[in-house]
Amino acid sequence: MYAYIKGILTDMSEDTVVVEAGGIGYNIHTTGQTFDYLPSVGEEVKLYTYLNVREDAMVLYGFLTKDDLRVFKLLLGVSGIGPKGALAILSVMTTDDLRFAVLGEDAKAIARAPGVGAKTAQRLILELKDKFSLEDAFEQKLAHTNEAAAEGMKGVKNEAVAALVALGYSSSEALQAIGKVEITEGADVEDVLKAALKNMAFM
Repeated sequence: MYAYIKGILTDMSEDTVVVEAGGIGYNIHTTGQTFDYLPSVGEEVKLYTYLNVREDAMVLYGFLTKDDLRVFKLLLGVSGIGPKGALAILSVMTTDDLRFAVLGEDAKAIARAPGVGAKTAQRLILELKDKFSLEDAFEQKLAHTNEAAAEGMKGVKNEAVAALVALGYSSSEALQAIGKVEITEGADVEDVLKAALKNMAFM
């Protein structure tokens, strides 16, 4: 019904914001991650929205990017996860983090979301793994970070994953370990491998 709502941010509470557009104040539920990037009250904001229709209510959910909205909808398609569960997951991890967690089969990271247990996290991985790809994960990471630095990061990560697989680790183990490495500008494959192998010692 609504692709997005663009207007003045007039109020913010624990998990909702109010955006005034066309003389109407829209109460929109959003994630903790979104709150970190919202403008100040009184400034203009644009939120991509999803309208959830129930028998007893119609609830709006909003996100700053189309990608966040797309991943939210994918989460809603997982059996056992409703809007509250999807918001909880996207409040404790970014869409980039979620992609790498799914591809790396890191159920523990996903289960850190309130109300999401280990079984639900495993089911989420099973149902979404075919809908994410490593290429897609890196492309979205590129879109969310400095492009020049991210191009280098993409190459380093790909080489590190390939190196771990060559050492005998499975692709899921390699992805999970590399996904936990914070890669800084100028880091090389050797730096990433050392950090990844340390992560594997605790897996």
